[in-house]
Amino acid sequence: MSAFDAPVVVGRGEDADAPLVVLLHGRGSRETEIIALADVLPSSLSYAAVRAPIAEHGGFAWFANRGVGRPVAESLRVTMDWFRQWLDGVAAPGRPVFLVGFSGGAAFAGGLLLDDPARFAGAAILYGTLPFEAGVPTDPARLTGVPVFVAQGEHDQVIPRDLLDRTWRYTTVESGAPTIARRDPVGHGIARAALSSLAGWLMERSAFLVRQAEPGAASVRWSGLPGGLPARTGPRPDVSTTIPQQQRTDTAPAELQEKLFGKIAALPGVRSGQSALSVPGARGLMLTAPRSGPDAAFLVPQAGEFAHLHPETDGSLHVALPLDLAAEAVGRGWAVAHPLAGVRLSPGMVLVYGPRNETELDVVTSIVATSHAWAAGRG
Repeated sequence: MSAFDAPVVVGRGEDADAPLVVLLHGRGSRETEIIALADVLPSSLSYAAVRAPIAEHGGFAWFANRGVGRPVAESLRVTMDWFRQWLDGVAAPGRPVFLVGFSGGAAFAGGLLLDDPARFAGAAILYGTLPFEAGVPTDPARLTGVPVFVAQGEHDQVIPRDLLDRTWRYTTVESGAPTIARRDPVGHGIARAALSSLAGWLMERSAFLVRQAEPGAASVRWSGLPGGLPARTGPRPDVSTTIPQQQRTDTAPAELQEKLFGKIAALPGVRSGQSALSVPGARGLMLTAPRSGPDAAFLVPQAGEFAHLHPETDGSLHVALPLDLAAEAVGRGWAVAHPLAGVRLSPGMVLVYGPRNETELDVVTSIVATSHAWAAGRG
């Protein structure tokens, strides 16, 4: 198994069919310590804590801070291959696998996730950073459809603040991952509230995977955009990382919001009314005609709601899109993933920024029309 010895693993849970949570420790810790997290995480899941392969570093920590470069990238590559050979032997394809990494273990978990997003059902990055400049891709929309949980300490003196901020920005905005992110008034240690939130996130994501199969590729393409989705110009607006998810800056002018609503409310077989999901005053778009689209094409399947427009102070929209189109919308700067996509809500649920001008109005209208076509079964 590469240049390393076979992994030393401590486990909890006997169900070989249950989702597997792999716990990865940081510097100065061991697998026999981090496995204790299993005592406060969902008992319906199985757990495995893996010993870091290089003893002198005391954990998956040699790329957790500064000093990234070719030697670090090579070390990460070799260690990920070692880990994947073990993982593929214990978790057959189809068995959900979650990564939970603390400190240096968070960097290793992030490297694994970025290297092969489709292999994992989700990942938790606890009080650590992603391994930027360490040979793994960090391009926009890389993690579309893979839920991520991020916890950081406001007073962390171990991980450089700029790396924590960069990790926060990438996961919550650029990566396309539906991300629950929190900062607690602690240092470099897991806050009790964060651990409770992680437990709930693991339970909900696992239940979602049982309840609703991940949507496959859809044949629907962008409506009214024969040249494809163009890139949005300018910086992204600020969007809240909490629920309700809202656009906070660079909002659409009120008159453009009304023009947008008029266009999307006139789509065939659509009625409008108070959203069944969003804040008071959010205008939902519901299909009235019989629909043949999958549940994933709806924000609220039982209500037929496939999109909604937020109140005037916000002006953004939530829509459900096929995952490939959701990735494109995020990657080209038009959208950001909803934190609960694939956890409670459609995996392709995104917040689309409100239009700032007539050109953007046409593009945003086309994005909503595409969501409508998918919900109506025309794709």
